[in-house]
Amino acid sequence: MNTHVQPATPLSTHDTTRIDDTRIGAVRPLITPALLEEWLPVPKATLALVEHSRAAISRVLHGGDDRLIVVVGPCSIHDHDQAMEYARQLKVQADALADELLVVMRVYFEKPRTTVGWKGYINDPHLDGSFAINEGLEMARRLLLDVLAIGLPVGTEFLDLLSPQFISDLVSWGAIGARTTESPSHRQLASGLSCPVGFKNGTDGGIKVATDAIQAAQAAHAFMGMTKMGQAAIFETRGNDDCHVILRGGKQPNYAAADVNAACVLLKSAGLREQVMIDVSHANSSKQYQRQITVAAEVAQQIAGGDKRITGIMIESHLNEGRQDIVPGHPLKHGVSVTDACISFEQTVPVLEQLAQAVKDRRNAGY
Repeated sequence: MNTHVQPATPLSTHDTTRIDDTRIGAVRPLITPALLEEWLPVPKATLALVEHSRAAISRVLHGGDDRLIVVVGPCSIHDHDQAMEYARQLKVQADALADELLVVMRVYFEKPRTTVGWKGYINDPHLDGSFAINEGLEMARRLLLDVLAIGLPVGTEFLDLLSPQFISDLVSWGAIGARTTESPSHRQLASGLSCPVGFKNGTDGGIKVATDAIQAAQAAHAFMGMTKMGQAAIFETRGNDDCHVILRGGKQPNYAAADVNAACVLLKSAGLREQVMIDVSHANSSKQYQRQITVAAEVAQQIAGGDKRITGIMIESHLNEGRQDIVPGHPLKHGVSVTDACISFEQTVPVLEQLAQAVKDRRNAGY
């Protein structure tokens, strides 16, 4: 008979580190949207500008205003002072052409990358891989407030699903990019955003993905997110009826009259408004930034010829033309994009004037 007694199994802490967060290098605290808003509140005049500009964009989208929405500005923001220098120059043009153009400054903080690269002002505001995201959020909100303070509404791309809680109250128009238009999460986000939203066609040029996105964003949704206080919560949305398609090209450009017709046929078959915004950059300019000028001229001809379905245009423009790489230890050129190449502001002014004249021609012809 075996009288040996097996010792009791020693108590131990269950080790989940073998299966949880195995690829996380660090977890750092994140400021809450409510705290950032307390630090950088919205002045009454700014609140009124955001409210009125959103309503004006909505009227254009619903046929109550025949002006052209023009979203124009740097491909991405990387310097506060240079962005403000651009904004002050743009404000002069926006005021001069206000009867024909509804100008929104492009203020993009987040950059989707095909592989890797600088992800934008919020993610890496110092452009050095330090990823000072809390600083980036504060710097982004401060810049939006400064641009709005001079009287310019702003537009941005919503890429990250949490960052809108920090800045979306200041945004008059938003975009969902070609890489994320098909994302259910971004469609749900758009359904709850307080501003009009443009969905770009797919990177292959397909329009149906954008029409599907609009239908999804118009519907009510329930999804998980973060409140202004930083608390996880379930959000229930009402749907967004101020969404539209942005033609940005794909395997080939898609800004010509035949492309606008084809897009509107698809929109009509889906029961949606027959309207498009045209991005003259990206694949529509065949990645040749100076071709934006030519593309904009051809779009202006369509508008002058009476096409009311073109309700907006997007232009990538900075203080100076071209682009540059971020190279450690080397100073950046003033007012030159660090992402996609842009036309200069000097080149932008005649483009804006040409578009304004096209709207006048369309209006005077009684179209």
